[in-house]
Amino acid sequence: MDDAPTTRRLLAVDLGLRTGLAVFNEHGELERYRSQNYGTVARLRRGAATELRSVPDLAAVFVEGDTGLARRWTALAQKWGLKTRTIQAHTWRDALLAERDRRSGADAKAAADVLAREIIARSPAPAPTSLRHDAAEAICIGWWAAGELGWRD
Repeated sequence: MDDAPTTRRLLAVDLGLRTGLAVFNEHGELERYRSQNYGTVARLRRGAATELRSVPDLAAVFVEGDTGLARRWTALAQKWGLKTRTIQAHTWRDALLAERDRRSGADAKAAADVLAREIIARSPAPAPTSLRHDAAEAICIGWWAAGELGWRD
């Protein structure tokens, strides 16, 4: 019998046909991140279960994007007893980005890239060889969500 303590984890999702995914532990540390191109809505919906199962000790799922697309992800997570929240980009952007960086979508994506790289640099996650904007935004969503859960200062 393994009595090792488990670490709760959060999955942050920037939802779209090209989806960004980021996993944070209960100490607010980024553990991993990536971008996944699903190509079709059907594959995106089918991918939800695979992605949710891929995170050990998953406790919460925060999804940014279209509520219709998010429904499959959050319904599964809720069925499995996980905390869920669907948000829009302005929710985390207003909290994490300066007003000047939120004037346009392009400005916000550029600022999210800078912030995501700062979060990566302070984390045990590997440095990126390249960082797609969807993965960068998933990292920012997760950073914000970890704060909402009280998992970081």
